[in-house]
Amino acid sequence: MEKLLRINMSAEGGPEVNVIPIGEYAGLGGRALTSAVISKEVPPLAHPLSEDNKLVIAPGMLSGSIAAMSGRISVGCKSPLTGGIKEANSGGQPSQVLARLGYAAIILEGKPKDGDLYKVFINKDGVKITPDNSLKMLGNYDVVEKMKGEYGDKIACISIGPAGEMKMSAASIAFTDMELRPTRHAGRGGVGAVMGAKGVKVIVLDDKGMASRAPKDPGKFKAANKAFVEGLKKHPVTGEALPAYGTNVLANIINEAGGYPTNNFLWGRFPGVSKISGETEAETEVARGGVATHGCHRGCTIQCSGIYMDKDGHYLTKQPEYETVWAHGANCGIDDLDAIAMLDRLDDDYGLDTIEMGATIGVAMEAGLAKFGDAQAAIGLIKEVGKGTPLGRILGNGAAVTGKVFGVERVPVVKGQALPAYDPRSVQGMGVTYATSTMGADHTAGYAVTANVLKVGGFVDPLKAEGQIELSRNLQIATAAIDATGMCLFIAFAVLDQPETFQALLDLLNSFYGLKLTGDDVTALGKKILIMERDFNKRAGFTNQQDRLPEFFKKELLPPHNVVFQVTDEDLDKVYNW
Repeated sequence: MEKLLRINMSAEGGPEVNVIPIGEYAGLGGRALTSAVISKEVPPLAHPLSEDNKLVIAPGMLSGSIAAMSGRISVGCKSPLTGGIKEANSGGQPSQVLARLGYAAIILEGKPKDGDLYKVFINKDGVKITPDNSLKMLGNYDVVEKMKGEYGDKIACISIGPAGEMKMSAASIAFTDMELRPTRHAGRGGVGAVMGAKGVKVIVLDDKGMASRAPKDPGKFKAANKAFVEGLKKHPVTGEALPAYGTNVLANIINEAGGYPTNNFLWGRFPGVSKISGETEAETEVARGGVATHGCHRGCTIQCSGIYMDKDGHYLTKQPEYETVWAHGANCGIDDLDAIAMLDRLDDDYGLDTIEMGATIGVAMEAGLAKFGDAQAAIGLIKEVGKGTPLGRILGNGAAVTGKVFGVERVPVVKGQALPAYDPRSVQGMGVTYATSTMGADHTAGYAVTANVLKVGGFVDPLKAEGQIELSRNLQIATAAIDATGMCLFIAFAVLDQPETFQALLDLLNSFYGLKLTGDDVTALGKKILIMERDFNKRAGFTNQQDRLPEFFKKELLPPHNVVFQVTDEDLDKVYNW
């Protein structure tokens, strides 16, 4: 991965391809690379949909190798949703394929002048870009089917649905899974709108004839990978809970902790949680001929995904993730798994972030557009988004916009981005991450649930302010570094609890690149990434006043614990004081 693929969509005579050495970005991958390019090359005051913004798609440092769990991919840009820097992360096959093709990143630049919609095909022989207006307003599933018809079924696809074409701020970018279905999404921050603004509908990748990336020291690399996998398999979260019940194993756990936001963050427990829990979901999948344990890309050993069938045994969607089940479920008062799975399918097809859309429907219900618990009304609202009606365009631009339009006070957003599935009053460490992350409200930026609820890596009382700043700070640093490697974030459970598994991760990196990295070097990388991102946001006009939760979290008591968010603004301002 010693080359960058720059595609200038503004070039005279049509898009222009430039393959250049990685140069000053050498040694970076994933989030480290996307944030470095955006911070250096994008004017911070640029309009996110303008030709001055860039879309960077980068596999991780270990992607394309045989390292387990190394298939995550980062998408970076200036976010249409937050106005700040954005890295959205996805699983699926494209990271491994793009890395094996030798590209450290695809960088989409400029903006087409002709109104055409383009497809990009990349294989070992090079890059071909052609206009294809037959793809206009197709859903992601139909786009992938058309690409299979043209290029065969040994490809991987990166695409946008109608939401991206309409440049909605909740638009995602879809990445195909092992079954060549567009079920993995870089969801957060409106990255799909930026791809739409670049006039690119789909990027097709074919790595036929390309071998896996070779490590500098194959013997040590193989040994490190074996130790790494053993560590993941013996940890109770990555070796037992996630493979058995998927990410939605958390539903009962977070509900019991009183941090499961219900009816637009009104309560911390959902009475219908047992109907939509991970246990019920897995049981339903198996009973209908689906799959409850499944990987989203080759090389995944945790296998936290699945395949969800409808009542007649036909494929409907991938196993809806914990965040999706919560967002379209408890947050909207809905306890119907089939309705939630249909909402997930629609979001994937239209190219929408399930977290943002679930939060948005919750705000719409608060506004009286539908009643909490009305699953069919929720499905109808998502279909409005897919059709691009005036109401759909409001909803498709997220919870903050919807709250403004309909005069709702309780709007759960930070920096314009909706909060995920942990109420910051009952899981206070997550509140610190939501408030201070460079990305807007984002659970993956510093997953304090580890110590607050699961007691992984120690224990910090989730209902008290003490210790939350340090917890969130350390997790944000570690997460930024993991996002650079291409590793799935779920490795953090084993890495935090097992020193030997963390060492195995270091050994993977060192034997692959011929380095001598220590734990301190990983910390330094995480800090470097966060400093770049904070600098961009500051130049874009952000101050510490953007590092705040909405006021209602500080004022409204959350049942069942009847607590408010207690971390002070003064302490929030200390997160980046290292």
